[in-house]
Amino acid sequence: MVIGATGQIGRPAVAELARDGWEVTAASRGGGRDGAWPEEVRAARLDRDDDAALGALIGDDCDLVVDMVAYDTRHARQLTGLAGRIGSAVVISSVSVYEDDKGRGFDTQAEPDGFPEYPLPLPESQRTVTPGEASYSTRKAALERELLASGDRLPTTLLRAGAVHGPHCRTPRELYFVKRNLDRRRQRVLAYGGRSRFHPVSVHTLAELIRLAAARPGSRALNACDDEAPPVLEIATAIDAAMGVETETVLVDGPPPAPTVGDSPWSVPVPVVCDMSAAERELGYRPVVRYAETLPETIEWIERQLSGRDWREAYPKMFQAYGDLFDYAAEDAWLDQGRPAGAPAAPGTV
Repeated sequence: MVIGATGQIGRPAVAELARDGWEVTAASRGGGRDGAWPEEVRAARLDRDDDAALGALIGDDCDLVVDMVAYDTRHARQLTGLAGRIGSAVVISSVSVYEDDKGRGFDTQAEPDGFPEYPLPLPESQRTVTPGEASYSTRKAALERELLASGDRLPTTLLRAGAVHGPHCRTPRELYFVKRNLDRRRQRVLAYGGRSRFHPVSVHTLAELIRLAAARPGSRALNACDDEAPPVLEIATAIDAAMGVETETVLVDGPPPAPTVGDSPWSVPVPVVCDMSAAERELGYRPVVRYAETLPETIEWIERQLSGRDWREAYPKMFQAYGDLFDYAAEDAWLDQGRPAGAPAAPGTV
């Protein structure tokens, strides 16, 4: 059974599992289907927080539960409470559970000198934040701790996802460049010299990792990212190429020069790049897609969502998480002051 089957990760995961020979029940709040699923996939309605409904749908003998929406200790205990009826589980977690050796993590990044400095690449052995109810990161850490502690009763693979990209994403970082191109903005500003790296993961990569973990049950936490972590300038250039546009990128060698200027969703002061060797070793994972190859479907989805709508209506969670990503007046005001020394156009752009 796949819980959260009609979300961005669930859709390709259901398709991959079905193609691999699993008899799949695709559970979601709406009970919908995806056009890419084989006919034999069974769709079912499920309220994730209804314990009785979850137990009834799982039944007495379910070989595998894949949970896209498990969030905290309560959800973990829902699953472990059904351990005698489930063979194994694969649960989506997040790289946000990590903290650095100074106790900094994603929850401290808005503080002065609060952005974490992780090892490069970041291994699963890096310590994690203290589990609790305070934030998304601490709740995911609590989920992980509960499931790993119950590994003898319910073998669970936790996949620590990076920055997810692909169709159906509710917070697509690519929106930052796609909308600018649609709005015919031919200049853009990038902080930190355009070198920022925040490890992405395609929904297709996650589907492959889920498929492999399903066939190799175990109790473990694994990084779940693409094989490449391109810098933000390379991402911007690839999006331009996929959309057939030419732009000029003004690079600022340091933090954003003004509020809402040059601060893309990838713009971090130090890189976040994960080590994927454990997934290769334990699951036999090998890359299935490259970032640039997946961009056309991502861009098409974003364009469809934006059609005739304000971006904040199309992507309310994006606005909630990042604020105003398209403050063109502030950008123009900064650019009109004259390009400061140290803010050249990026090589290779027009």
